[in-house]
Amino acid sequence: MKVTPYEVKGKIDYEKLITKFGVKRLTPKLKRKLGDHHLLRRNIFFAHRDLEKLTDNFFLYTGCGPSGNIHLGHYIVWEFTKWLQDQFGCDVYFQFTDDEKFLYKNMSYDDIQNWTKENMLDVAAVGFNPKKTFFIVNTKHANLMYPEAIKVAKKLTLSTVKSAFGFTNETNIGSYFYTAMQTVPTFLPNILDGGKRQCLIPYAIDQDPHFRLTRDIVPKLGHQKPLSIQCKFLPALQGDGKLSSSVGNAIYLTDSPSQVKKKINKYAFSGGRDTVKEHREKGGNPDIDTSFQWLRYFEASDKVLDDIELKYKSGEMLSGELKLILVNKINSILAEHQKRREKVVLNQFML
Repeated sequence: MKVTPYEVKGKIDYEKLITKFGVKRLTPKLKRKLGDHHLLRRNIFFAHRDLEKLTDNFFLYTGCGPSGNIHLGHYIVWEFTKWLQDQFGCDVYFQFTDDEKFLYKNMSYDDIQNWTKENMLDVAAVGFNPKKTFFIVNTKHANLMYPEAIKVAKKLTLSTVKSAFGFTNETNIGSYFYTAMQTVPTFLPNILDGGKRQCLIPYAIDQDPHFRLTRDIVPKLGHQKPLSIQCKFLPALQGDGKLSSSVGNAIYLTDSPSQVKKKINKYAFSGGRDTVKEHREKGGNPDIDTSFQWLRYFEASDKVLDDIELKYKSGEMLSGELKLILVNKINSILAEHQKRREKVVLNQFML
């Protein structure tokens, strides 16, 4: 297992990650405090930092690095963030780290800017409230970001950043400074409006090193430590690790129904038996079947999910039938998303 902000591979042991990163398990009491969501019920959002300190006066912060199409693994965090916005009526500050991707990727600045616009369309189409959602693009909002980022940078040492992210002397200097830029949105809203709101950050557990540094730094600048809630990865279609564009078979928010069907049928790891006869007799294993595991993320009804699990384990449902259920579920989600995407007016969301 390897889990860093830049690479995830191997079979993920989340209990070990709790210990490694020093986060706390999400308790039933804290889940009730947030409300009833299937990602909480199923322990997909599973860990936190200081969530017991959450008050009614908070804003949400999350983001993405624009360098390609958005896949369903990203969507999980944002759909949950949107639900939190609906639950609590709070503001969402969404950071597009175009500077990070230019510094880290072998891509031109213009290419990154094109992906920034495309990614903004997909984020807005998740369904965020445009009156309470504010997009921050690091290079476009440098006039707001940089004065605060240098205050963060002054408190960060080279050795701290190197040890947190595994940087070397060959790493470009911009990559070191980017850590300061990622910290700023955790307190920028309070700078802008003079408020004293808490910041809550939902993110996948691999991003935790960024925010451990953030929590160390911001009190030194007179701001509150951000609170956070961490989720598990949407598994790669083949099984281990997390869904990733680099593998080449991720499902994107812009995929057509035929592309979704082709990818799931071709790549989704099956928990079924070698023959239909054996499967009918012994049943399938939903614990290792990617299609079933994905339904845990995307099928909100516990009753529907339990029924699928029972039929699959008994052998009544075949692997091909289970894949078809997932195909239909994903295509239904994407159809609604793509309709919303066509109607997005980006100016409504820009800070």
